[in-house]
Amino acid sequence: MRRNGETGTLPLGKDSGSAHAVRDVSSVWHTRAVLRLLFGPAEERTFAVRLWDGTTETPRAAPEFTFELRHPGVLRQVLLPPSELKLAHAFVRNDIDIQGDLEAAVGLGDLFAQRIFAGTTFLKVIPHLLMLPGATPHGRDDVRTARGLTAAGRPHDEARDEAAIRFHYDIGNEFYALWLDDRMVYSCAYFPTGTESLGEAQEAKLDLVCRKLGLRPGERLLDIGAGWGALVRRAAERYGADATGITVSENQARFAQSAIAKEGLTGRARVELRDYRKLEDSQAFDRIASVGMVEHVGRARLDQYFAAVFRLLRPGGLFLNHGIVALDDARPRPLAGRIMDRLWKRASFIYQSVFPDGEILQLAEMVRSAEAACFETRHVETLREHYMITLRHWRGRLESAHTEAAALVGEGTYRLWRLYLAASARGFASGRLGVVQMLLAKPLLDGGAAPCEAAQ
Repeated sequence: MRRNGETGTLPLGKDSGSAHAVRDVSSVWHTRAVLRLLFGPAEERTFAVRLWDGTTETPRAAPEFTFELRHPGVLRQVLLPPSELKLAHAFVRNDIDIQGDLEAAVGLGDLFAQRIFAGTTFLKVIPHLLMLPGATPHGRDDVRTARGLTAAGRPHDEARDEAAIRFHYDIGNEFYALWLDDRMVYSCAYFPTGTESLGEAQEAKLDLVCRKLGLRPGERLLDIGAGWGALVRRAAERYGADATGITVSENQARFAQSAIAKEGLTGRARVELRDYRKLEDSQAFDRIASVGMVEHVGRARLDQYFAAVFRLLRPGGLFLNHGIVALDDARPRPLAGRIMDRLWKRASFIYQSVFPDGEILQLAEMVRSAEAACFETRHVETLREHYMITLRHWRGRLESAHTEAAALVGEGTYRLWRLYLAASARGFASGRLGVVQMLLAKPLLDGGAAPCEAAQ
């Protein structure tokens, strides 16, 4: 058999391995036919291909990455029927691997979806897929999914929300500490010059939030979805605020309470295990922040979310809502594109294995809902490029800690998080996703509100 872009045949022999060898040659031929139908001639692609037997296909130009198929049945497994989730899980199991630029390789998912549903391509591909082995996946079987979440109730019920948050955040503080900054900030950092370290950029983001809110000594701050408590600690220590954070993750709450005690902030900062819907409004807050939490609220509960925050904020107070927005969904798309997304089950990987029940909404939806709750929109800023840089920092740090991460959570979960971080970075880099900070005011009866310091 010849390699490096050529195929040949093996003579039939009498030994017991000859039939297997012929089947393998057949699988190589049919796999290469599928790749040619989907991605064109090997020399015109931007990536190389390596098959399980060592067969390689290389483009004329230097490849961005090498797409590795680890067994003969992998394309059949992923494409009959085709879905984003199966492609992602094949990578997590190591049935598929990427050598080189993983973020660029994430674009293969879009190409698979675009090409396989174009014209009669799928009809041409099916006969080749059927000639490939139909064996079960060869790689790891430790793929995290949230299928059992239905036992906790309907999406965005309180019990279901708590289970969904625990699925993502309670993977272990030690794991997150490997690749987050020292303050354990798990949201978009802010790079004023672009030269900041991750830790410096996260401090700059915390200060940006506090500055936009105009925090002053003694003011009561509520942080909804407080994570590991970085914002409440910063607000108390540097701005003199009386800061309360809430989370539904026990791991995060324990870490935050310990950090508050170690930093000598007890009495000035606290993080409680509580759902925002259970807070009483007997003592309204002067300022409220929600950083990276609105993605968990859901479209059906969005009005309830903004109404609850409005109720908890004193008249004249400010609310900063920081969250990811779906830029692509706001743009006109042809019917064929929407059908393709449905058939490909776009975003199913994130919602099944990373952020169950998460929903990325449009900015217009959030502004409408906030203003329907009687908020006044005072300032909106996009931090899209900042999140792209943040995610690249996170993935680089995670990959540098590969051995430690795999020991803590298993190789499959390590690969899942690598893919999630790379896919997210590509989403922000391509303009499919954005992240915005909305500064909202609860006006006084005479229409007045706290001064807006967002642009300073």
